[in-house]
Parts: sequence; C-alpha cells; structure tokens
Amino acid sequence: MIPMACSGNARPSFHAPWGALVALALCGAAAAADSVTLRVNVFPTAKILPMFVGVDEGIFARHGLKVEVLHTENSAQQREGLAAGAFDIAQSAVDNAVAMVDAAHKDVVIVMGISSGMNEFIVQPDIHGVPEVRGRTLIVDAPNTAYALVAKKILLNAGLREGADYKVKPIGRGSARLEAFFENKEYAAAVMNPPFSILAVAKGMKSLGRTVDILGPYQADGVFVMRAWARANTQALERYLAAYVDSLRWALDPAHRNQCIAMLKEKLKLPQQLAERTYALLVDPAFGLTPEAKLDLQGFRNVLALRAEIEGGGSAAPPAEKYLDLSYYGRAVAALDK
Repeated sequence: MIPMACSGNARPSFHAPWGALVALALCGAAAAADSVTLRVNVFPTAKILPMFVGVDEGIFARHGLKVEVLHTENSAQQREGLAAGAFDIAQSAVDNAVAMVDAAHKDVVIVMGISSGMNEFIVQPDIHGVPEVRGRTLIVDAPNTAYALVAKKILLNAGLREGADYKVKPIGRGSARLEAFFENKEYAAAVMNPPFSILAVAKGMKSLGRTVDILGPYQADGVFVMRAWARANTQALERYLAAYVDSLRWALDPAHRNQCIAMLKEKLKLPQQLAERTYALLVDPAFGLTPEAKLDLQGFRNVLALRAEIEGGGSAAPPAEKYLDLSYYGRAVAALDK
C-alpha cells in the first residue's frame, strides 16, 4: 500500500477505482510543525464522512495530526495489515478486532465506537422473503466477518443453515458485493450499508430490513489498534480520537448539511439525490453515525454472543472487557470539552 503524496493545502481526490487497492494520503490544510503522522485503514463507504470533514475542514491539522488513510480490499487484508504494522489504526467492523484476538491471537484493543453499521439485508428482486434464499448463494466480505455473521444469523432464524441450505461466497468490500449482485443472479443475498445499499435498491434490488431491526442492538463499527502501539503512542491516539469526535460533531450539525452532501457527492461520486439520501441516513440518530462515537456496550455484547453462536458452536460469549479499553476515548473527549 503506497500512499499518494500530499502537501500544503492540497486536497487529494477520493475518486479512485472501487475495485483497486487504494492508498490515499489525506493531509490537513495547515498541520502544526509538531504534527504527528498517523496511518488509518478504513473502507471507502459513506460512514467515513467524518474523515472527509476532518481533512477538508482542517480539524485533524488543528489537533496536530497528519492523517494518512489506507484502503484494503477486504477485512482479511485489514487484519493482516494491522498486525504487520502496515498502518497504526483500523476503523471498521469491531468483529475484526475480536477475530484478531480470538483466532489470530493478536493483542488488539477496541478504543472507540462509530456506529451500528447502518446495515440492511439486500436480496435479488425475485426474492420476497428470507426463506427464498434457500439453494442459492450469500455473498460476504469474508466468511467470518461481521457482515457474514449477521447474514448467517438472519438466515438461521429462517431455518436455513450454511452448507445444507445455501452457499457462502467471499467477494470483498461493499463495492465488490454490489457489482457481483448484478453480474450473477445466483448471488441471492448480502448485507450492505450506504451508499451501496441505497444504490442496490435504486437499481432494482430489495431490502428485507435493517439488521438492527431484525436482530437487535449491534455495535458494528469502531476503532481498534494493537495494544502495544496504543501504550507507546497514547498522546497521538488520544489526539486522533478527539479529532474524530470533533469532526463527527461538525458532520452531524444541521448547519453543515449542504457541505456534507457536497463532500459525499464529490468524494464518493454520488448523484445529488443519492448523496442527500445517504446523508439523511448518516444523521439518523437511531440508525446512522452514533453521536460522540460512543460505544454501545450491550450492542458489543451482542456482537460477541453472535460470534459465539455462529463461529463457536454455541459456546459462551467471552466478557466484553477482554477486547475493550475505552480509557483513551474518555480522556480524549474530556480534553476536547475543556
């Protein structure tokens, strides 16, 4: 992953091909002389609106940060990259952090929440209910990630079991799953979030509902790091968390609606109407970006319970505290509000 150079007041483009491995360097407009460079891995979805804000409005720079944003094709690459030190911070499904701890035995810690995922269960237009996925294929990012586990649980609740009643096909991130839907009608179902869920429905696919309405509270997204890195870079991490919350507040402020819609339109190449619909979902307090990026502890416990049920054969879910250290977040927000 090689970041693009960026300096001064330059604002790099997010118009990179969805299907390619992308590394984008996002630089603040006027970073302080003592600024710290942080490499952050995210997936290019609407949920990274606060990142756009942090860059374009100079919020990261005001917090003394130069933020270098890296994209990977799928969750497996993200996990491997974080463990190998290819980037400092990962910002995506917290289930990836859980998998790194439990399956790869890496000392990873979740330090902040982001959202419930804004996920919907999307199906082909000929499917009228979850049971009709029988005999067809569920497409996922990777077989053991949050998107897959949520989808498998929805199918299990309808009496469908992986292998016996449907197949699972790893495709990669949201843009790849959207493209796959239109290329192969046997790909019957997927979990998606904006803008891909909106695009899918606009092009004829169906939503069978929001996953949080189907399964209950769920802490889908968050920020996680290697625990040793957090201890060695406490000040930088807390600066980043404070800057993110600062950017999130700006993004959720109704006074900035038009500017945010313009960012979504430009960065994600969305038509005006789709950008407006996407922003409306992002600021929906019951479905969108979580105010203050506060982690929902019950939602996270549900993540662990679901993983134990689907991946662990019904074993008891481990305690949430095994994976969390919210002290960095607490200090960051306290400093921000002084």
